[in-house]
Amino acid sequence: MKFGTKAVHAGVEPDPQTGAVMTPIYQTSTYAQESPSKHKGYGYARGANPTRDALQKSIAALENGQFGLCFSSGMGATDAVIKLLKPGDEVITSNDLYGGSYRMFRRVFEKFGIKFHFIDLSNPENISQLLNENTKLLWLETPSNPLMRIIDIKAYTAIAKKHDILVAVDNTFASPYLQNPLDLGADIVMHSVTKYLSGHSDVIMGALVINDQKLRDELFFILNSCGAVPSPNDCFLVLRGIKTLQLRMQRHCINGKQIAEFLKNHPKVGKVYWPGFLDHPNHDIAKKQMIDFGGMLSFTLKDDSQQKANQLMETVKLFTLAESLGGVESLINHPASMTHASIPKEERIKNGLSDSLIRLSVGIEDIEDLIEDLSTSLEGI
Repeated sequence: MKFGTKAVHAGVEPDPQTGAVMTPIYQTSTYAQESPSKHKGYGYARGANPTRDALQKSIAALENGQFGLCFSSGMGATDAVIKLLKPGDEVITSNDLYGGSYRMFRRVFEKFGIKFHFIDLSNPENISQLLNENTKLLWLETPSNPLMRIIDIKAYTAIAKKHDILVAVDNTFASPYLQNPLDLGADIVMHSVTKYLSGHSDVIMGALVINDQKLRDELFFILNSCGAVPSPNDCFLVLRGIKTLQLRMQRHCINGKQIAEFLKNHPKVGKVYWPGFLDHPNHDIAKKQMIDFGGMLSFTLKDDSQQKANQLMETVKLFTLAESLGGVESLINHPASMTHASIPKEERIKNGLSDSLIRLSVGIEDIEDLIEDLSTSLEGI
């Protein structure tokens, strides 16, 4: 079954009682039982809910996975993966990942004895000196947030398998439409469902997709025990959003390409970070593991000052200054003070995230209007 068909049909069947085409919202906290522990597969809604089950099946199918688990946020999903580890275990991850992940790794889990290595993962050889018997997880984010760096998933999974190391990939920026890490050897795929999967900026949710039954059971135990579950209503909204995922992503990609090219040729723009450019680092890998290059990009101004960046972000009309990404509307963001503010400035600058860097989540509006909006604001600074 091809992607667009799966987006519409996977996990969704007419309601057996009423014939309703859309999955009902099972807004309940508990379920009637015939006798103690004898029920229809549902005992308490923290553990399972029919609306959530349908969504989990849908997301798993989109990632070509066997099992899906939905959480109350992307950070809730990330938290569950790190809880697979124990004190003394080590994690290798990138030095330019999402600020919320960095904050969780450094300020929450390091004090419980888990060691994190934040390094440049653009070349798989970079991890050779860090691998040891305590290395238990590679946490990959590709394309990365916000510098759009590309990591070779297949190369890292090959290394990990030799050393019995789990590989988890944050696939939020790409979405399942553009990239499927399980097909490249990853053990776990994480999504901030809030973003492209939902697509309408009205849900907070996360998800994990896995193939291994034992690993799924361990993660489900953490989900059920720690309780970071999404509401049935939010699950319904995401099920509805997924139906148009292919169409939305196609438009995001078309618009993203034209915005990236416009910015690259503008005299006031410095550097543009977008993996579709031939000179983007690891472009050949992006071309190999993604079917297109997406609607996320970042750029700097030639006048590399936060004042000018702020002026641009304050004067655009169609690009809303806000955190998050992946919705139908275009968003503009200042990573240094917003999504990545938890990363110390010295470390942020060292890794290439400057004070003037601007991130765009290019929406599905008419491209002529988006370019005019950016052009007018750039001319005014």
